[in-house]
Amino acid sequence: MNDNLYSREPKQIILYGVTWCSDCVRAKSVLAEKKIEYLEINIDNDSKAADFVKEVNGGSRSVPTIIFPDGTVLVEPSNNELSAKLK
Repeated sequence: MNDNLYSREPKQIILYGVTWCSDCVRAKSVLAEKKIEYLEINIDNDSKAADFVKEVNGGSRSVPTIIFPDGTVLVEPSNNELSAKLK
């Protein structure tokens, strides 16, 4: 896999999440509604991604963790926070 997937400045928006997370589903629906392309990485299936999320979040496995090409990180953002970032 591309190491850029585990970067604080990825080439595209990356959503690190898990399938069973309601906040992840909600964030993905905001991105879809706004027709924003992103890459989703399931940290349950990617141990390197899980370690990266913990590193970004000071040891917490908080999802969704969304990283933007400008280096911005949103962790468990509300719909309003995510929408504001996507403007």
